[in-house]
Amino acid sequence: MSIITLSLLLCADLLDFVIGYLTVTIEPLPPVVMGDTVTLKCNFRTDGNLREIVWFRVTEGGTSKQKIFTYDAMYNTNFSHMEDFRRREDLLYQSTVRLPEVQMEDDGPYECHVGIYDRASREKVVLASGSITLNVMSPPKSISVEAANQPARFNRYEAQNFTLVCIVTGGKPAPVVYFKRDGELIEVHPFTSSEKVENRGLLSANDNQPLISRELDDTKVQKSLSFLGPYSEPVRLDKDRPQRSYTSGAPGQEEPSPTTEVIPETVISREFPRWVLSSSPLYFFNHTQSELHDGTMEVQAMLTWHLNPQLDNEALFSCEVKHPALSMPMKAEVTLSAPKGPKLSVAPSRAKVGDTVRIKVEGFQMGPKANEVFPEPLFTWTRVGGPLLDGSEERFGKVLVLERVPAELNGSMYRCTVQNPLGSTNTHTRLIVFENPRIKKEKKQLNLGDSAGDMLGPSLMMLLLSLTLELT
Repeated sequence: MSIITLSLLLCADLLDFVIGYLTVTIEPLPPVVMGDTVTLKCNFRTDGNLREIVWFRVTEGGTSKQKIFTYDAMYNTNFSHMEDFRRREDLLYQSTVRLPEVQMEDDGPYECHVGIYDRASREKVVLASGSITLNVMSPPKSISVEAANQPARFNRYEAQNFTLVCIVTGGKPAPVVYFKRDGELIEVHPFTSSEKVENRGLLSANDNQPLISRELDDTKVQKSLSFLGPYSEPVRLDKDRPQRSYTSGAPGQEEPSPTTEVIPETVISREFPRWVLSSSPLYFFNHTQSELHDGTMEVQAMLTWHLNPQLDNEALFSCEVKHPALSMPMKAEVTLSAPKGPKLSVAPSRAKVGDTVRIKVEGFQMGPKANEVFPEPLFTWTRVGGPLLDGSEERFGKVLVLERVPAELNGSMYRCTVQNPLGSTNTHTRLIVFENPRIKKEKKQLNLGDSAGDMLGPSLMMLLLSLTLELT
């Protein structure tokens, strides 16, 4: 047995002496960040004469190779990008390829192919290769937080679910996404597709805690109690009340005439929910990810809970992202906020009969951050005491357009209701319509023409009768 082993070793040494040996390895690289400069290093050891070195970028899943560097010993005498170290009778070579400012398209496998001359015949070449996969990381390009299924109405009688959606695009690999409330990490529960959507984030009746508890901040307790009437009944504003006159002056004062200029007045009311919820809701978390055309990922993370407008109003929610290509977390913040009284503008400011009037929401009137309303509110327009000019009961949008207003709309009251899941508020404004001199003049000329026709009619009849008598 030992004789056979010795014979095999002698044959291997003899074959190695005739053909020569060649080993190729590529130094491993950690993941790199897009925009970095990368150097690929190919080390090979041989006791033969070098023939060529070729670097390839492997594309299309390994079905195609793109040549990025070639060294041919037959036509090149200097070893560009190469170093050699003589160790014993071996030669250790290193070939380097520099990739400046790598991009996502540089991600993938690379191969280093080396050829040496066969010792027995220079017409034969011995080949060996090594490979490495370059992993290019891309930091997220954008992050945003939205509210799902918005704009939506405010429900004053029944609680509802609320979902924040955090969208992170451009990261590779997919980033880690998490939510915070008022700077504190939110403890979430995973949401599975087997659960019913209407039950996400809802607490059972046994799990509900009283609104007033020691865990609540004193200001929030006072704010919650302020919504209750003297008999612990929620206050209802502008509901189930008789219609009130919004004219300035004493009660019973007549409506302004078309020639009287009165400044349009504004009345603001606010509605609050008639129900209370637990101060410790359950937060449910779900996320999905998809690959974009450039190889990066888009992640959508969703946070769902049972909304409590009394406690969630003015709460700061943030979506934060951790990624190996970021030195610090990336985040986006939103503050949940109920709409305040809308600020309305009327154009033209002095509307006349026949004009097209636009009543527009320019912003909100209350608080230093009144214009920062999240989620996006729903704007609804109605006319107090009747339909709108086009016959519809309500219109949606930030602008109400009244085309060719008639004199009958003078003094009419319009209500703009602004609402989101956190609350509802409305503003009333009165439309003052002035007489249009041009229309009044045309109407007067038309009346004069009719009167002249009425007067000329009998005269013409008498003239025709007299002519007839003379002829006979």
